[in-house]
Amino acid sequence: MSLNDDFLAMRRLGEVSKALCHPSSLDKVWQETMADSPMPALPVLEEIMARLRVALFPGFFGRAKVWRESIEYHVSANLDSIYRLLSEQIRRGYCFACKEQDLCRDCEARGKEGAMRLIDALPKIRDLLVTDTQAAYEGDPAATSAGETVFCYPSMWTMIHHRIAHELYKNKVPLIPRIISEMAHSRTGIDIHPGAQIGEYFFIDHGTGVVIGETCIIGKHCRLYQGVTLGALSFPKNADGTLVKGNLRHPILEDNVTVYAGATILGRITVGEGAVIGGNVWVTSDVPPHTTLTQEKAHRA
Repeated sequence: MSLNDDFLAMRRLGEVSKALCHPSSLDKVWQETMADSPMPALPVLEEIMARLRVALFPGFFGRAKVWRESIEYHVSANLDSIYRLLSEQIRRGYCFACKEQDLCRDCEARGKEGAMRLIDALPKIRDLLVTDTQAAYEGDPAATSAGETVFCYPSMWTMIHHRIAHELYKNKVPLIPRIISEMAHSRTGIDIHPGAQIGEYFFIDHGTGVVIGETCIIGKHCRLYQGVTLGALSFPKNADGTLVKGNLRHPILEDNVTVYAGATILGRITVGEGAVIGGNVWVTSDVPPHTTLTQEKAHRA
């Protein structure tokens, strides 16, 4: 490229820069945060999740070899880092969501409280995840151990993220739970909204293409296969045409429900305990307990 070409390139770059920074373009994407707080940082949240995986499953994740004699020291140091990093990211999440300056004055304290609440819940989250590993091991004849499912199964990777994101969601932490959920979604193809309530011993076999909506409730010992959608049937609108937010619009699966590949279950309906939904079935009404619903005209066997 000649000197003249470089000069022309610099002019064109300057023109594009000016266009991108013009209010007519910039105002469409500019996010004004309270207290001039920076946005949550994705690399930091990825580090937090990596540290949380180490805390929950020591020896499975992380680089250091673990000895039981010194594990408490390592866990304490790791939790200290998690607390400090997560407090700041939650603070940024609150500042992102704040609409009034007075509320944002409490963002730092709320960030620390949100981080500590999650850390307090880690023993409970581990207990839930252990049941998920057992469900994966018992539900897949190809699994050689529960530990293998921790290392290898997209369901487990997703559920680690979901159990953490859901705890933050319950504590009304803005933005951060969605980011954590999308980290798992982008890696595994499993899309679970952090608001979904999922009971013990949950397993998604294969996993790709599964969608679980915000207001879903899933009982204990439930199993889904790839391509399952637990979604909304319709989206009510306000008088001004905007979508109604927060209404109960996703299915309830009671205990011991199995949903096979490609099934779509829509709306605030209940799939009763022990029911089996066959592959590629479209379901928009309640399914009685212990029913097998097959693809052929959704015939109840």
